Amino acid sequence: MLHVYNTLGRALQPFRTRREGKVGIYLCGPTVQSEPHVGHGRSAVAFDVIRRYLSWKGYDVTLVRNVTDIEDKIIKAAEESGTSVEELAVAMADRFRRGYAALGVSEPDHEPKATETIPEIIDLVERLIERGLAYEADGDVYFAVRALESYGKLSGHDPDELRSGYRIEPGEAKHDPLDFALWKSAKHGGA
Repeated sequence: MLHVYNTLGRALQPFRTRREGKVGIYLCGPTVQSEPHVGHGRSAVAFDVIRRYLSWKGYDVTLVRNVTDIEDKIIKAAEESGTSVEELAVAMADRFRRGYAALGVSEPDHEPKATETIPEIIDLVERLIERGLAYEADGDVYFAVRALESYGKLSGHDPDELRSGYRIEPGEAKHDPLDFALWKSAKHGGA
């Protein structure tokens, strides 16, 4: 019987699917502001091996790997290179695909782009605000880390014991240094 490590429970447990014979894998894909590196390849290869193994064991596996094609780093890289955000994102996403192919990584079943899912992202952010888990500040929306009692359980870290490691940048209106951006509004001169 296949066992997997349950990070939340901190123990090995029998592998069970939510739906008989079906496995869904969501892999956080690349942010396409620059060339792929070995870390991107490692993640893609590791999940491709897991996918192939589960398929070999008889599971019907669906793998989704997103592409973040709009984000502050991409906007900055596009400005620095004198190209549009879309041109840079398309070119870099193609390089990632070629890199994955060179490593023998199978194509994902679905590869949604952030720019194709904006309405869904907005809906999710609005629901988090309604639940008191996020807040708007100066046009941006932040996740309120301390508003979620279970935050840190998966990683085994208590937010009260975390050193932020991040500073609040000038102009950021975060309530807490641990809070992170869910949505950033367009800034003057930005995309």
